[in-house]
Amino acid sequence: MAGTADPADTPATPEIITIDDPDDPRLHDYTCLTDVELRRRREPAEGLFIAEGEKVIRRALQGGYAMRSMMLSEKWAEVMRDVIDESPAPVYVVTPALAEQVTGYHVHRGALASMRRKPLPDAAGLLRDARRVAVLEGLVDHTNVGAIFRSAAALGMDAVLLSPDCADPLYRRSVKVSMGAVFSVPYARLESWPRDLEPVRELGFSLLALTPDDKAATLDALAPHRMDKVALMLGSEGDGLSARALRAADEWVRIPMAHGVDSLNVGAAAAVAFYAVTTGRPQS
Repeated sequence: MAGTADPADTPATPEIITIDDPDDPRLHDYTCLTDVELRRRREPAEGLFIAEGEKVIRRALQGGYAMRSMMLSEKWAEVMRDVIDESPAPVYVVTPALAEQVTGYHVHRGALASMRRKPLPDAAGLLRDARRVAVLEGLVDHTNVGAIFRSAAALGMDAVLLSPDCADPLYRRSVKVSMGAVFSVPYARLESWPRDLEPVRELGFSLLALTPDDKAATLDALAPHRMDKVALMLGSEGDGLSARALRAADEWVRIPMAHGVDSLNVGAAAAVAFYAVTTGRPQS
């Protein structure tokens, strides 16, 4: 009949559900968020990760990640109305006190979303069109991983490669610290370390190992921004790059230090080195 809407063309009404029981099974994705070991196991196994805060949720959606559900305090339901209207995922409205019972901490930003993980690309495909790559070995601190991804995005790195024992970039703390940059910088996990660095070299990348060792060339002297392709290797928070990784590198590079300081936190060092390999020190 003319003028009658086809039900298939009618957008689905978002499902907004008020929940007052912290043990409601629909909140399973959000339980025990402060238990790092539990979440490390659960989230990859269940194919999910948690995005916290309005900006991060929006950036996850812009990055192509599908939403499983949202858990919001009442005042955030209006702030996120456009997201709610565009997603078929259920929205659970809870009180701040109940959110704290479920998650294990006070949810300052009042908005959490459970997102679906995407399959990781293989390293070769990721590097096909890349020229500047960060390679992380053994970084286990989620704050440092998030900070490095944020710097990588801001300073023009094309991709990040992770050793098998690196922390998960999609863990809530990493995502939060990166301000959602983990969604915009593609990354892959190397399966065999450091053997899988050889295919990176075969793709034309110079492997530069960042180390405070005096035998390393300074970044200014090596001028990596003039190289065609650079894979900058960064090591763990305490010991830096392993002896095996250093042996696998083409060159050792260092950031020159002053005032008797011997090294920087890996997150700060990464930002300095990313600038050096993408832009170099401005010339007068």
